[in-house]
Order: sequence, then structure tokens, then C-alpha cells
Amino acid sequence: MAKMSKTETTLNEKDSLTDMLNTEKMLLDSYALAIKEGSTKSLRARFLDCFSKAQEDQFTVFSEMKDKGYYELMPAEKEMLGKKSDDFGKMRKEISQN
Repeated sequence: MAKMSKTETTLNEKDSLTDMLNTEKMLLDSYALAIKEGSTKSLRARFLDCFSKAQEDQFTVFSEMKDKGYYELMPAEKEMLGKKSDDFGKMRKEISQN
């Protein structure tokens, strides 16, 4: 196996932030599952507290990436927003009728 140089094995800032963002997203998924599966109110409350802190960390990393131009947001088309809003309204109406 060829030996890699230090620059080939060192993460740059964008890669580090991307890794951090993905890790926070995985943590949020895990905490959400733990909240749903928790067997006591106190356990669920503890996981909810951890979830809240993790979502704050995730947003901080996301904001840093966005500010540095590492995470570009695509503007949503008004037509698509209207359709999604209509779909949500229909779904909510169906749920409330059941």
C-alpha cells in the first residue's frame, strides 16, 4: 500500500464541517428513535433534552457552513411551495377526519 502524504490524510475545513454536520444528523435520528422507544417518562425527557442540544449544535454547524459558502441553499420555486402546502393541508384534513 502506498504511503499517503500529510495533506492527503488531513481534512480541510469544509470536510471537517461536513463530517460534523452528518454526525449531528445521525445523532438526531438516534435520539428521535430513543425518544419514541423510551420506556419511562424520565428517560424520554432525558433523550428529549439531548435531542434539543444536538439540534442546536447541528444548526450551528449548518449556519457556519452556509456562512462560509460550503452549503448552498437552493431557492424553492413558488409553484412547488404551493403544491407542498396544499398536499400538507389535504393530509392534515384526512388525519383530523379519522
